[in-house]
Amino acid sequence: MQKIIPLMKKLIVSAVVLTSTFAYAQENDTINKASDIDEVVVHGYITRDRESVNKMPLKEIENPQVYNTVNKNVIAEQVVTNFNDALKNVTGIARLWESTGRGNDGGEYYTMRGFSLQPTLVNGMPSLSNGTLDPAGIETIEAIKGPSGTLYGGSVISYGGLINVITKKPYNYFGGEVNYINGSYGLNRISADVNTPLSKNLFARVNAAYQKNNTFQDAGFNESFYIAPSVKFVANDRLTFYVNTEIKTAESSNAPMIFLNRYAPLSFNSIGIFKENYKKSYTSDDLTINNNSFNLQASAIYKISDNWTSKTIVSRSNTKSNGYYQYLWDQSNGGDFERFISKVGGETNTTGIQQNFNANFNIGNLKNKLLIGLDYFQRDFIQAGTGYVGYGMVNLINQSDTKAGLLSKAGVDARLAGTSGNPEEPAASQLPSNAEAKIYSAYVSDVVNILPNLSAMLSLRADHFTGRADAYATEDSKAKTTFSPKFGLVYQPIQDKVSIFGNYMNGFQYIGPQSITDAGGQPTNELRYFDPEHANQWEIGTKANLAGDKFSITASYYDINVKNKVMGNGVGTTQGGEVDSKGFEVSVLGSPIPGMNLIAGYSYNDSNVVKGDEGYPGNRTEEAGPKNLINFWGTYKIQKGSLENFGIGFGGNSASRFYTLNRGNIGAFPLPSYIIMNASLSYTESKYSIILKLDNIANKKYFSGWSTVTPQRLRTLSLSLNYKF
Repeated sequence: MQKIIPLMKKLIVSAVVLTSTFAYAQENDTINKASDIDEVVVHGYITRDRESVNKMPLKEIENPQVYNTVNKNVIAEQVVTNFNDALKNVTGIARLWESTGRGNDGGEYYTMRGFSLQPTLVNGMPSLSNGTLDPAGIETIEAIKGPSGTLYGGSVISYGGLINVITKKPYNYFGGEVNYINGSYGLNRISADVNTPLSKNLFARVNAAYQKNNTFQDAGFNESFYIAPSVKFVANDRLTFYVNTEIKTAESSNAPMIFLNRYAPLSFNSIGIFKENYKKSYTSDDLTINNNSFNLQASAIYKISDNWTSKTIVSRSNTKSNGYYQYLWDQSNGGDFERFISKVGGETNTTGIQQNFNANFNIGNLKNKLLIGLDYFQRDFIQAGTGYVGYGMVNLINQSDTKAGLLSKAGVDARLAGTSGNPEEPAASQLPSNAEAKIYSAYVSDVVNILPNLSAMLSLRADHFTGRADAYATEDSKAKTTFSPKFGLVYQPIQDKVSIFGNYMNGFQYIGPQSITDAGGQPTNELRYFDPEHANQWEIGTKANLAGDKFSITASYYDINVKNKVMGNGVGTTQGGEVDSKGFEVSVLGSPIPGMNLIAGYSYNDSNVVKGDEGYPGNRTEEAGPKNLINFWGTYKIQKGSLENFGIGFGGNSASRFYTLNRGNIGAFPLPSYIIMNASLSYTESKYSIILKLDNIANKKYFSGWSTVTPQRLRTLSLSLNYKF
């Protein structure tokens, strides 16, 4: 690593020189002096100048923070049917856990810049889910890098960044599209997007999707329905209202998660045994879990004057879990895994109120872009269901299951009868456990143009947190007030084309309520709060807009330090851990020539535990995922001739070997590196398109995990038919 860091810094300097020279050669002495962009500009794969990233109108080139976007064009061309496939286009992100569906934390887990995260934001407001997000309503996915506590708080961020989903909004004319996708493993998906004016000032849009598919294993399926009505009302030339709603119902039968034992020496030294069981699910389609979610947002945008704008947002989200959750726990003998199963229940409600004021003004010769914000967030979590019971033994060597043929609702319900999370409660249902958190926040951010090509960002947030938990919680959280600063500097050697930036960012997390495991690693019904963790990042890099702003490059080096970290679960868990995470990222996005679109990225991350519980110090964190990640996707549509409108696409993802379990006291278990390649053929007219997509061309067996070993999807073939009107 000592040799790599100087090399990364040299690469950044070289990138600055290269992009500056290239931009200058292309643009000569013509410099874009356009005024601030108030609307998002979409060109192919590029969604430029995201106001939502910093909650103010700010060009990407003058933003001292790194972010990647995936817009609806990418989602359509790649025949994306799930949120994970969309995120494969983000530099430096990989999935750790698939959705478990269980209460409070049942959504998918990803890793970015060495830290785990979940998709928790919709249109900049908290929206928690125990399932997966549907791509039908997505306009753009924003992956905002680094600990962004200053503008988003400590309830929804990760130290590596955050994922913000921007939904489709109504527009002022009639239009829409219908899409049907048929594919391998029984995939059938139909979606529709319809927009219509209801009156001169009132516009409505509805996005909907139904999907059902099986898995590549011998059991398992997913069935979901999604609908997202939205309304835009233009009261006058100063005031506009938006109301966005999302409703999703889903039922799935999921293969149990395969956990390696975190409390005993490893008894596996090869991935071979897991490859031999690749298509074995060790479940049945009778054991299902339901995840229903509802999200409502209402916003009002008011132009106070030529220099001041107000944006008020109120949001409410609800997500529920009800059904069977199971996992396989390593018995540390090289083959046996005991199945633990529960009939889980849970409900999470969130309420958000946010008020932002944006201003543009001059102080002398200094141009200012000012944000002043107030934020209120409340989360209520109700945990219910039964306790966990052992239900059969799975042996991976002979691929046997002592409960084979008995994996039914009736069989499991009979075993669960009389169980409870509280040993003093013999009832089949445990006592509901409720936890509440409230956060009151205020923040301010000012971007000052010191020179036309030199700007500084100065930001600060204050959060006041209170928490309360009932039933099995050991104690309520004490009220806490946390401050989070952010500073950035941007210099543009070629204005609006090339920038060199640096930032210092701070983030924090209020840890709780957390479900605590016992000394043997088994879940209990105890909920516990912890003190806030704190993260600090510094970063340097460069951005460039080339080919007439149709092509962009971003490269940066970052260093993140997290203190007071909770290192794992368990009755004896204490805080005080420390983690360093350093890395280098480069992203390429755009349309360099007519007919071509491409998106690509490379990331390197070095994560190390400086201080923590036994077994952690000196090792790479398990949530950090692979050190090296590569993503690439490119399409080309033939512009002229007999094959005009035919297109081809090719790309894939690569990850280096990484340790899903990595502790000095019990050992380390590596998941192998992989390269997954995908391709497509298409024919596109103005009104319709046909796309044939082949994923995982080589039918590669590969795995993800976070102290788990989870087989990933094998080769699939999909046909997409789309009609626009």
